[in-house]
Amino acid sequence: MNNHSANRKVLISGASIAGPALAYWLDRYGFDVTIVERSSALRGGGYAVDIRGAAREVVDRMGLLPRLREAHVDTRRLSFVAADGAPICSVAPETVTGGAAGLDLEVRRGDLASALYAPLRHRIEFLFGDSIATLDDRADRVDVTFDSGAHRTFDLVIGTDGLHSNTRGLVFGPEDAFHRYLGHVFAGFTLANDLGITHEAITWNTPGRAAVLYAHEPADRVHGFLVLKREDIPFDAFRDPQAQRELVAAAFPEHSWHIPRLVHAMREADDLFFDVVSQIHMPTWSRGRVALAGDAAHATSFLSGQGSSVSLVGAYLLAGELASHADHTAAFAAYERKARPFVERNQALATSGGTDLIPGTQDLLDARNAALRAAPADLAGTGKRAAHNDVILPDYDHAG
Repeated sequence: MNNHSANRKVLISGASIAGPALAYWLDRYGFDVTIVERSSALRGGGYAVDIRGAAREVVDRMGLLPRLREAHVDTRRLSFVAADGAPICSVAPETVTGGAAGLDLEVRRGDLASALYAPLRHRIEFLFGDSIATLDDRADRVDVTFDSGAHRTFDLVIGTDGLHSNTRGLVFGPEDAFHRYLGHVFAGFTLANDLGITHEAITWNTPGRAAVLYAHEPADRVHGFLVLKREDIPFDAFRDPQAQRELVAAAFPEHSWHIPRLVHAMREADDLFFDVVSQIHMPTWSRGRVALAGDAAHATSFLSGQGSSVSLVGAYLLAGELASHADHTAAFAAYERKARPFVERNQALATSGGTDLIPGTQDLLDARNAALRAAPADLAGTGKRAAHNDVILPDYDHAG
């Protein structure tokens, strides 16, 4: 490799998935890396995320496969029920995800974050409980002021701080210009596992709505999700947890299946997570000495099933290009050129195959259910699997 990392100080904003993955590779290539994270500590637990296709190769190159295999939660079936709770069918997860049985990894988001953090904890600087307040790109450096009042100077700043990225807002402007709302909102929470569900996700549907019970393993808690179609973004609810609960509860008045149990648990939950189903689409992921990666640059939405995988691949490519180019502008351009087609193909999964989870009309729901009953192996087809692998991963360690 033509390593151009000497004396290059990089600030990464965000310590979820893309940030630590990027930090791992930058540290490996000799960069001086700092991660700032608004939360006071690494976030543990959480629902499971998938690592598929090219992303599995990335974590293999990081040496993380043994640890992630141990953390694999092994969902063994996806079950679907009708509006009255009558069973439709149960299928292997790969039928819907397009994944590869025996190769895909499914781990709690917190377990993936911990695996990424472990090799970095004594190698790079972490600033927990802080955030970027101002960025001043001075052409030859970036002057940063933190919320804590500290002032620091870096050669590059990378925003990996999620769908509602603070870094993106500071450098590229308001989120509205890049936010593509996919017409749904959702509430996620945990509840008592009174049903004895294990290694299974069960989905209830009516047109434009879904209720999901998801159990990673035998445990006394399960994850619940309530998803609903909504034409406009409920901006007022973002600042009002009670309004979130009322909005979701009003959309699920049924007394069938386990809907009352889910609505009650959502109202009482102390871990309620409410957000919109959206993507980020930007004409460029960099400006000057600042770039974006992960959901901050190109959120795919949970309907794609590829958010974490795309973030891992993008981080790998960004770090490799920065290590391969003396000029950050050329590195950022190469990163976009190599990553963007992969990102866009996986974003498209949310607007095509994403309707497998939440069919928007009765006709689409009937067609989905008929496909599940008749030929479930054909539901995902080869399109999703191809999208998961549609990128070339250079061997930056041995590049000339």
